[in-house]
Amino acid sequence: MLDHMGLDVSDYERSKTFYDKALAPLGFKLLMEPVPGIGGFGNGQMPFFWIASGRRAPQSGVHVAFTADNRETVDAFHAAALAAGATDNGAPGVREIYHPTYYGAYVLDPDGNNVEAVCHKPA
Repeated sequence: MLDHMGLDVSDYERSKTFYDKALAPLGFKLLMEPVPGIGGFGNGQMPFFWIASGRRAPQSGVHVAFTADNRETVDAFHAAALAAGATDNGAPGVREIYHPTYYGAYVLDPDGNNVEAVCHKPA
């Protein structure tokens, strides 16, 4: 079971703004900034998705997928992420290659990481 994960980012403030806007439709918000340049996002009391700058070179090519409750939320994530400056990496839609009701959308964050929202429920 996954407890938390983190990404090193090239520009903390830019990435913080991006993730704050892109993850809002999924119910996530910035919950903690324990020190400058490190922030944790979540949808409860404990953050589980972290970003940090200044520790190492940022990654690219990382894939992060967030579960959405319904297809409309996947659509809203994709729109919010694009509005926040993401690059489209796959418009919302069914991806039957995974299973018949896999509905996902993909964007590239400011550092080129592939961020996805997915709903596994039927329409």
